Amino acid sequence: MTRRNLILASLAAAAVFTLPVSSSALAQSRPIRLIVPYAPGGPIDVTARVLAERVKDSLGTVIIENKPGGGGNIGADAVAKAAPDGHTIGISAVATHAINPWLFSKMPYDAARDFAPITQMVRVPNVLVMNAQTAARLKINTLRDLIAYARANPAKLNYGSGGNGSAGHLAGELFKQGAGIYAVHIPYNGGNPAQLALLSGQVDFNFDNLATAAPNIRAGKLKALAVTTLQPSAALPGVPPVAATIPGFAVDTWWGLVAPAGTPKDVVARLNQAFVAALQTPEAKTRFASLMAEPVTNTPEEFGRFMQAELAKYQKIVKLSGAKVD
Repeated sequence: MTRRNLILASLAAAAVFTLPVSSSALAQSRPIRLIVPYAPGGPIDVTARVLAERVKDSLGTVIIENKPGGGGNIGADAVAKAAPDGHTIGISAVATHAINPWLFSKMPYDAARDFAPITQMVRVPNVLVMNAQTAARLKINTLRDLIAYARANPAKLNYGSGGNGSAGHLAGELFKQGAGIYAVHIPYNGGNPAQLALLSGQVDFNFDNLATAAPNIRAGKLKALAVTTLQPSAALPGVPPVAATIPGFAVDTWWGLVAPAGTPKDVVARLNQAFVAALQTPEAKTRFASLMAEPVTNTPEEFGRFMQAELAKYQKIVKLSGAKVD
């Protein structure tokens, strides 16, 4: 074989070998789309962006895509109908995956079947708060005081919420049933108007998200009577859970990550590993703490069982409230 032919043969042989490509490099070749079914700027959007930044070394670029509307249904449906290849994931929340399926007469997706759980991200306690001046005037210092007053004065108390079927409305109806009281529900068009109504004394108490209520609790404008988690919250030391008075009462705000149903298990496992590691970083914990949010990590199987249990629980609560949309 001539020298020229030897060189050509060597080049041909070399062409069949390729350098191994790292998983990180593969991830970088095509970004992951993380769909947030709510508008930018809220706690869910903020936590999604924190985690997207923390997983870029292991998964590559994660692009946040906000798709608000329909109480979260529009964004959740976009996840459900995406290709199950691991390049589109999304946020599942108590509204989209536990409340809305019973609240809306027609749903574009099946919350129980159209998603592959990845991991829960966050739990945020809700808190029963009273207008501080109202509480002082009525001499209500504890949850038991509130219940005693309501029993002695049927229908004299009212509570506000962000609308029929909202988490605050459902928590209020569950509380009324468990406490054996009657209070008038006043729905508002969103959480902010409901909070303003409470601050101005138009309503007597609300079940509010702790992240939203905390500044006014610290300022002395609102009086925190109880949290809605089964156990006391470290974010509100000294404030007991409703469950200490009404056993089993638990209405938390939570959200997590899901992929379209049919996403390969090894892909889901890789996503779980990366996001769980991100949730456990000191930076994420510090940022979440500023939002009064508690990071929660679990396996895809554990998160799946949790969402199924929440779906069953809220079927009963929504029926109790009588709330319906469309």
